[in-house]
Amino acid sequence: MSLWFSAWQRFPLPPAGVRCRMVGRSRRAEPLLLVSARRSCSTGQGEVRVRFAPSPTGFLHLGGLRTALYNFIFAKKYGGKFILRLEDTDQSRLVPGAAESIEDMLEWAGIPPDESPRRGGPLGPYLQSQRLDFYRQTAQQLVESGHAYHCFCSSQRLDLLKKEALRSGQTPRYDNRCRHLQAKQVQDKVAQGAPYVIRFRLEEGVEPFQDLVFGLNRHEVAQVEGDPVVVKADGFPTYHLANIVDDHHMKISHVLRGSEWLISTSKHLLMYKALGWQPPAFGHLPLLMNKDGSKLSKRQGDIFIQSYQRDGVLPEALLDITTNCGSGFATNRMGRSIDELISEFNPSKITTHSALLDLDKLPEFNRIHLQRRIEDEEQCCLLIKDLQREIQQVYLAEIQDRDVLQEDYIRRVLLLRKGHISSLKELVGPLYSYLWVRPSFSSQQVAALTAEAQLVASSVLKLIEERGDDLSVDGLSKDLKTVAKQATSTKYKDVMKLLRLALSGLQQGPSVAEMMASLGSAEISRRLQKLLPLPDTS
Repeated sequence: MSLWFSAWQRFPLPPAGVRCRMVGRSRRAEPLLLVSARRSCSTGQGEVRVRFAPSPTGFLHLGGLRTALYNFIFAKKYGGKFILRLEDTDQSRLVPGAAESIEDMLEWAGIPPDESPRRGGPLGPYLQSQRLDFYRQTAQQLVESGHAYHCFCSSQRLDLLKKEALRSGQTPRYDNRCRHLQAKQVQDKVAQGAPYVIRFRLEEGVEPFQDLVFGLNRHEVAQVEGDPVVVKADGFPTYHLANIVDDHHMKISHVLRGSEWLISTSKHLLMYKALGWQPPAFGHLPLLMNKDGSKLSKRQGDIFIQSYQRDGVLPEALLDITTNCGSGFATNRMGRSIDELISEFNPSKITTHSALLDLDKLPEFNRIHLQRRIEDEEQCCLLIKDLQREIQQVYLAEIQDRDVLQEDYIRRVLLLRKGHISSLKELVGPLYSYLWVRPSFSSQQVAALTAEAQLVASSVLKLIEERGDDLSVDGLSKDLKTVAKQATSTKYKDVMKLLRLALSGLQQGPSVAEMMASLGSAEISRRLQKLLPLPDTS
């Protein structure tokens, strides 16, 4: 029985559950992941369990978020579990705070794990550094069965092998020298305290496996690689051992990971076979790249999720744009919520070509999702609280009237600006400062106004008094045009310019009617009064 068929044995497919995908000039049969996953949910033995297993050697970035998202959507689509496991065995490269931040960002993004270091679960612990006994036992099992061996080669010898290979134009690889040591030689070296690693014995004749995205695959790793290290000299496992041990013990049914691991899967399947374990189904997701086809780099500070959170990007906008540029969904449109992504997810539509991410479109995605939040009463209340905090942080010392922090006022501003702004942070920028702080005018500026300009201000004040609280944008627009017509020597645009300056101190921004609708009648009156001459007290 082939390994790829063994991987699917838990999730039997009906005859109709096979499709053919063209690869070059040939056709190959490909099991439908969609059918498999749905059927696997019908029994406890076949429960869908997927995992996101980042290394806390850095903070969560867009590529990691996308991998986590596909796993989360897959789990929720088929009633399974989404597990967060932190692969922290490379102790020398751990970044302080990264482990906590990764889980924080998943929760902020709205894709929280069902089991994790923080939440716990029945098959933990979920930190690899706390699972060392599992790896030691498995490594010992491999050694005893002859599938692994002790390697005592020094780092100096390995460096020489590498340099010699590069000098001769070959790919560096270990020459498997210690594979041939006798048991007595190994015992003597261990007894003498010689440092060693444990290597897995690669065998030729790798069987093909059926990848859920890339189809039939087979990599003769023994022909191009030396035997890989599975336990390092410090006793910690490498990725190759730890991930299969954890996936087995955590009963992972499907491994959805980046396509960079596709070439290693044959190696991992050899280890599953050596241990007598049934492997999960593997699906390798195409890479997420910049719109020009270049690789997303962690050196780009703006690809880290924390930076988007800090800049006011909504999590649903990030999830939307990272799926919009990829594949695996029934439709490809902007503005999808996480529930809609789950509903529209179709694994058979995942393609093998890279997903090109156009971050220039992110403000538009954010604008759409911000509008949705504003229109949702519960979400709008949360936005109001967020904006209250932002206003106080930016303008606390300048605010003349605390009423600008009232919920009703902020809600009115949000409703009037929805669809026009891409972020809450825009509303505390200079363009909207007039909403929170009154503009200032010098006595010389007021004295320079013409009599007709002051007449316009008086007419608008009278208009506001008549309207009271009925300040709709459409109604105000009509009334302002009427007032402007009464100014015989002043053009309409100059009247609007005057009113805009009086209300906001700015020369651009929303329409004057919207400014007035936002500010309210009492505040309009206060600001326009400044345009009128002071009463003669002589």
